[in-house]
Amino acid sequence: MRLAIEAAGRARVLGEVPVGAVLVKDGIVIATGFNQPIGSHDPTHHAEIAALRAGAEALGNYRLPGCTLYVTLEPCVMCAGAMMHARLARVVFGAADLKTGACGSVVNLFSDARLNHHADIAGGVLADECGTMLSNFFAERRRQARSETT
Repeated sequence: MRLAIEAAGRARVLGEVPVGAVLVKDGIVIATGFNQPIGSHDPTHHAEIAALRAGAEALGNYRLPGCTLYVTLEPCVMCAGAMMHARLARVVFGAADLKTGACGSVVNLFSDARLNHHADIAGGVLADECGTMLSNFFAERRRQARSETT
């Protein structure tokens, strides 16, 4: 999770929401990703999607069985769907996302028996640190917005 937090810091430097992800297989980091939807003009450029794409490229397969994805924020529905299609074994996230979380906060796609793949989910890993990074980012954006209007 510490590597995912470092990746989130790269997003923050670019003015993106600080979310980072790291894909691991057999204890080896295969890929990392961080949010870049603003700079890339791509609504799908979430940290998780970036890590999945890089990992699939590195392994030469769109399926990623046996892989664990560590991400600083609970994945959204889009990212959870991509994780299912990739056949991830495990998803570990930091902070819960009470607005768009798809691993238990709003919905839990991975527990829906109607879907054909179910990864193991673990949440709350370094949650305070991950959540504080996000809270600080949005507080700074609100301060900047206020100063621009005065």
